[in-house]
Amino acid sequence: MTIGLTQEHRDLRDAVRAFAARHVTAQAVRAAADAGRDAVPPFWTGLAEQGLLGLHLPEKAGGGGFGLVELAVVTEELGRVLAPGPFLPTTLAGAVLARASDRGAGHETHLAGLAEGTVIGAVGLRPGGLALVRDGGRTTVRGAYEPVLGGQIADLFVLPAQDGDATAWIVLPREALQVVDMLSHDPTRRPARVTADDVPVPDGAVLAGLDSQDVLDLAAVLFAAEASGMADWCTTTAAEYAKVREQFGRPIGQFQGVKHRCARMLARAEQARACAWDAARAQDPGTGPGEASLAAAVAGAISVEAAFAVAKDCINTLGGIGFTWEHEAGFYLRRAQTLRILLGSTSRWRQRVARLTLDGVRRELGVDLPPEAAAIRADVRAELAPARELVGAERTAYLAERGYTSPHLPAPWGKGADAVTQLVIAEELKDAGLRPHDMVIGNWVVPTIIAHGSAEQQERFLPPSLRGDLVWCQLFSEPGAGSDLAGLSTRAEKVEGGWKVTGQKVWTSMARQADYGILLARTDQEAPKHKGLSYFLLDMSAPGIDIRPLKELTGEALFNEVFLDGVFVPDDMLVGKPGEGWKLARTTLSNERVNLGSGSSLGSGGEALLEILAADPDGVDAARLAELGDLLCEAQSNSLFGLRTTLRSLAGGQPGAEASIGKLLGGDHMQRVWETAMDWTGYPAVCTDNTVGEGGGVEGRDITWRFLSSRSMTIAGGTTDVQLNIIGERLLGLPRDPEPAGRR
Repeated sequence: MTIGLTQEHRDLRDAVRAFAARHVTAQAVRAAADAGRDAVPPFWTGLAEQGLLGLHLPEKAGGGGFGLVELAVVTEELGRVLAPGPFLPTTLAGAVLARASDRGAGHETHLAGLAEGTVIGAVGLRPGGLALVRDGGRTTVRGAYEPVLGGQIADLFVLPAQDGDATAWIVLPREALQVVDMLSHDPTRRPARVTADDVPVPDGAVLAGLDSQDVLDLAAVLFAAEASGMADWCTTTAAEYAKVREQFGRPIGQFQGVKHRCARMLARAEQARACAWDAARAQDPGTGPGEASLAAAVAGAISVEAAFAVAKDCINTLGGIGFTWEHEAGFYLRRAQTLRILLGSTSRWRQRVARLTLDGVRRELGVDLPPEAAAIRADVRAELAPARELVGAERTAYLAERGYTSPHLPAPWGKGADAVTQLVIAEELKDAGLRPHDMVIGNWVVPTIIAHGSAEQQERFLPPSLRGDLVWCQLFSEPGAGSDLAGLSTRAEKVEGGWKVTGQKVWTSMARQADYGILLARTDQEAPKHKGLSYFLLDMSAPGIDIRPLKELTGEALFNEVFLDGVFVPDDMLVGKPGEGWKLARTTLSNERVNLGSGSSLGSGGEALLEILAADPDGVDAARLAELGDLLCEAQSNSLFGLRTTLRSLAGGQPGAEASIGKLLGGDHMQRVWETAMDWTGYPAVCTDNTVGEGGGVEGRDITWRFLSSRSMTIAGGTTDVQLNIIGERLLGLPRDPEPAGRR
């Protein structure tokens, strides 16, 4: 995994990783920590020769002419190995001076030295201690400033100084200042204190057009990128140790407490990566300043905090060895905490996210489609034009017959659309005001019948399903088999001409409305676990089916119990062969559907919170502002997971960890959102009646209903605990849970 998603970015990652493996070794990190003060690392010349120090700087100044995303890719890799030395402060100094140059300040001479590695840079992040004194035409600076990250060996300092009621940023050489080493919590990269005694400030040394937030935003981008690499190392190190460290006769990674901790570490590491990536790409000149600053603030709130949290969990997973000076994990903890404190408190960054959002700033998440999309768009638009003149069932049938219900499906049922075509189709449908039929459960049924059904089953069930003439339900879960479907007990006994099914299903949505259901039943009582299951298509009007509504926490009755008492299922309703039910139930599409969420990147819940605060006559205090910022950061990161998955598909890659992480974090987030919404609404939220009438629906879907409904989000589709197991086992390679005693 890497911050960048393109092949070029992966190549850059691989090159830096190979360089680091040769030169930035654990021994190099240890030597820097033991040295007592900073020094130029032995690999510094190599970084310069590779062009990595000036990758983000303009070509006319001797740089590579790339952007901050490329620099973030490099920074992430060097953060992964905890590269000692001044790479981060030097590249940050270059980024600050380049931004000032873009605004007319002109510092190409400094940029060239930073790019070629002959000049080492350092940056102070927050105002305090230095002041400009203007006396006629002469300007001097006086005072002291600390800490300056990387200042012990810096040649060039970019520092804030009070200039009347404003803050100015000045650039001064080392010889103009008194530089004193400071003690350091992080022994691999140390700060310094600088003193200026009425030092003359030359013409051009004040960086015009640059303010404190510019510098902090750039720092947030690079700190977040480094934090992403550190979080990745901590997660990998913890998981690898958990695979081999044995206690109580088995690897500790098999214990769910450890496995789930590692899974959550991966989730936080992926959050850090996604937000760092977005913050870096948002600094592109084409992005509005408010939007760019919002993306940087989200990264400042999430990524650096994630590295700190994951480093702590890494030490805990390592146990006693993690608490020793000899293990590198402690150095990662020290650097993560140093970054977190120097950048400013997480609460402050959350409050900035909230303020920007309350002021109307939104991060627009979209994709740039390749040139071939234009021809695809023309064809799609022409084909959709007649549908705009149709209404009702005729319009739905027109769209279905031309593959628009599920364009990703193979022809003739879909359009065999690749990722680019799917996104074009989605945009054109939206622009034309057309909505194909949503098959709901049929979205899972139809691909299974395409992949495993007979020709007769396909002709009988697919066209009406795609048109919306057939409604489906799913009969999988049982009272004794929820997440563990392999343990289901509903039986299908072979009889003449078909099968006789007896058992009970539960949590079946739409069972009362469905025409057919997909049914898993056990056809071989002797076969082990999932091997005895078969997959049937069940006529929901067949004799012997008793459907009983289940009233839910919200007061609605969308779920049902379904009792099957000797229900006859004809042979031609078996999909595939007997015993293949588990394989069919786990069928995934060879050409996955690609979605790019529409609407606000904050989701309906985030926008609802903003509306509540906007209507609050008492205003917003700091605590509530920080809480809002935290929730908005979560919402933004969840949207970024979806965007990154889409971009991988467009590039022809496989889904990354973001998809699984998004499912895990999305449910937790929505529960927090609606609980907070109720808290902020106050007593009106509990003085409400969600009683459901005979019609079965709650009018208005108010905040109270959404709070109650959200409790299902960490249960449905696999509980949070099961999701954590899946992430731990499939993504981190941790050992599977042991089989229960006596179970085959």
